[in-house]
Amino acid sequence: MNESDLEDWRRRALRLEGAIREVVLGMSQAVRLTTVALFARGHVLLEGDVGVGKTTLLRAVARAVGGGYQRIEGTIDLMPSDLVYYTQVGDDGRPRVLPGPLLTHGEHLSVFFFNEINRARPQVHALLLRLMAEQSISAFNREYRFPHLSVFADRNRVEREETFELPAAARDRFLMEILVEAPDEPAQLEALMFDPRFHDTARLVEPVPAGLLDPTRLEELAARIQLQVQASPALRRYGVELWQATREPARFGITLPEVEVGELVHAGASPRGMAMLVRAARVHAWLEGRDAVVPEDLRAVFVETVAHRIALQPVYEAQRDRIARPLAQQILRRVASP
Repeated sequence: MNESDLEDWRRRALRLEGAIREVVLGMSQAVRLTTVALFARGHVLLEGDVGVGKTTLLRAVARAVGGGYQRIEGTIDLMPSDLVYYTQVGDDGRPRVLPGPLLTHGEHLSVFFFNEINRARPQVHALLLRLMAEQSISAFNREYRFPHLSVFADRNRVEREETFELPAAARDRFLMEILVEAPDEPAQLEALMFDPRFHDTARLVEPVPAGLLDPTRLEELAARIQLQVQASPALRRYGVELWQATREPARFGITLPEVEVGELVHAGASPRGMAMLVRAARVHAWLEGRDAVVPEDLRAVFVETVAHRIALQPVYEAQRDRIARPLAQQILRRVASP
């Protein structure tokens, strides 16, 4: 893959962003971050209130990516086997075992959407964790591989009854945790409320070009981006200081209201997490037409890539929704950029 191929793919990526922004109003940042995750070959966890457009965003992405698409609903009675196969009675009255959501498209599965993942049991999370980590599962005495797979999940942050929070190991497998909120501009609110095209999700996403990307080439492209986009020594030092601040925020003068920051962090971001930060920053630089990472690229993806990876002390873990993102934002404010 040469430089002209990279530029052609960048134009496709920007076209993808433009098409999706037409169908999900007020989500420019969420669209950009989702695009970054797609080309960094990372999985995405969307978090937001009910009805803000998380599913619409993912349906638009799935349409543009092409390949196989499957969706499953998280429920308290969902079992790991429900992702792999299901049974039904055939016309002859005999039970039949049919491929489930993960196996329907085989190795051509490119987008797997897990809706309301926090309603599913830990056993289901465990299967999903292996799928995300190894891009494979075992079933029917054989190994099934998914070389082009991106996992997208969303979490309902409003309802807490009959839900199971994701363990730290599962959170760390998501490249990004992206907050999706309803727009606040009156014109956008008016369009969402009164324009009929926003009332039918299936028809709304039709203008998004189908199969705009070739999912079988995304891995090759992602590897090329990581080799092409460089990082200066000054940028590398800045990245290390950001990492240190996730481990010892008090040493960098970080404060949060009603929180003893010196006793807040159990473990900072993992090495894998910080490597993923750099992967995302390189893709962001590529989308902006740069061949080197600048501080703004790290800052653009830092909160969504790092906040969910910081392990808090047990006394604060129950308040993660209130603390983790502000902590990451304060790190960006307090650590001097080159």
